[in-house]
Amino acid sequence: MDTDVIIVGAGPTGLMLAAELRSAGVRPLVLERQPHRRDTPKAGGLGGQILDLLRYRGLLERFEAACTDPIPAPRFPFGGVHLDFTRLADSPMHALPLPQQRLERLLEEHADGLGADIRRGHEVGGITQDDTAVTADVHGPDGPYRVTARYLVGCDGARSRTRDLTGIAFPGTTYPEVNRLAQVTLPDTVRVLGDGGLDVPGFGVLRAGFTRTGHGLFGLAASPASEAVSLYTVEDEATEYDDDTPMTVTELQDSLRRVLGVDLPVEKTLRLSRFTFKARQAERYRHRRVLLAGDAAHLFPATGVAISAGMLDAVNLAWKLAAEVHGRAPDGLLDTYHGERHLAGARTMLHTRAQVALRRGHDPAAEALREVFSELLADEQPLRRMGALLAGGDIRYPVPDADPHPLAGTFAPDLTLHTDQGVTGVAELMRPARPVLLVLADRADLCEAARDWRQRVDVRTAETGDRPADALLIRPDAHIAWAAAVDEPAATAAPALRQALTTWFGTP
Repeated sequence: MDTDVIIVGAGPTGLMLAAELRSAGVRPLVLERQPHRRDTPKAGGLGGQILDLLRYRGLLERFEAACTDPIPAPRFPFGGVHLDFTRLADSPMHALPLPQQRLERLLEEHADGLGADIRRGHEVGGITQDDTAVTADVHGPDGPYRVTARYLVGCDGARSRTRDLTGIAFPGTTYPEVNRLAQVTLPDTVRVLGDGGLDVPGFGVLRAGFTRTGHGLFGLAASPASEAVSLYTVEDEATEYDDDTPMTVTELQDSLRRVLGVDLPVEKTLRLSRFTFKARQAERYRHRRVLLAGDAAHLFPATGVAISAGMLDAVNLAWKLAAEVHGRAPDGLLDTYHGERHLAGARTMLHTRAQVALRRGHDPAAEALREVFSELLADEQPLRRMGALLAGGDIRYPVPDADPHPLAGTFAPDLTLHTDQGVTGVAELMRPARPVLLVLADRADLCEAARDWRQRVDVRTAETGDRPADALLIRPDAHIAWAAAVDEPAATAAPALRQALTTWFGTP
């Protein structure tokens, strides 16, 4: 084999996968058709559970330091209305304003520092596979060549060549609308009001938030404390735009004029981006030795979710591929990638399609729906539930247990842990990206039951206030594979732990 895993695409998903594979001792080769990182503005940041995962890997502070804009208060658009989590003492949803170009640079530096082989200007034109390997036909700067690996992962975006070559169906819907997003500064003739609105000469006041007109949707976010003003338009169009063709100031102003009927002067542009919405999900994320992740596997009809979902795909897949490459994966482990991440994708598709229904209606019934929805979100419990849905915090992966613990399948909470070495947390335990058996009670039986897996699973003992379980078996992607109930008898807990260890980490 020339390498262990070929990754097609050096976007956030591919780079995150490369880093996670290197952390697990696997040799990834990243092949990216673009010769350089693209300067065309795309996504503007990360949000939800991926931020917790980056903190668990010890990367979040580095990413936060790269933000030039202040981290915003937790207020998020949802289908033409707003979700305001500032009313909650602890918001279930957070965001990090990190432009995609900067995010990709950070992820590439991280993956490169771990020893990943990243080749730009190398385009995959053909894929073949058999029972033992997959081969990619590549055209690079020095001509064509072939490379062989145990597995290949397509992280090559919405128009995935990998998906097409593998024959995986990609059903769904393309919506006839074009979204334009800009961050700009305005001349002194345009006054920013204290409530975030704008006073435009010759027109009057444009209010903050969303304004629906007969020609589309206009969004505005401004603050007297910042020069930057965010503008957003949505129009129904049948035009097919090339993602590699950047939006211009003229295109933005023409869209503003069509939607609002007003000329809004712009002094300087900080960001210009254009995107269309599709709701598509691959029928399967795996075909033998070829797998899909990120936009190659799913496209969501709303902003703010695609990159986070793709990076979480990568984290879920990496440790399972590593187990296969190292020859210690139990039967069926790699198939759980499709089962778990297709489920997560379907959940994300649910709320993004709901946003389509909220934002595309123009009649009085649609206005009534948005008003009722906003009223429901004035109550704490519905607001928390929507926050968990947006963040991906409500995902519970299926587990094989007949009667699983309520925590099984969920993302491990960052418990405060008291150990012989001092105070730590679950986040610190997960930095090496290895499985952890965290024993939170005096349970010598569980430590003994895991003894034969100690080369594969780190066993840690600690105490925590109001412990949720006697023990947690945490996978490298920070999801709980199994948990022992408080004071669960050894006669049932120890055999169940051994079964869970075998199911997820193989025969010792």
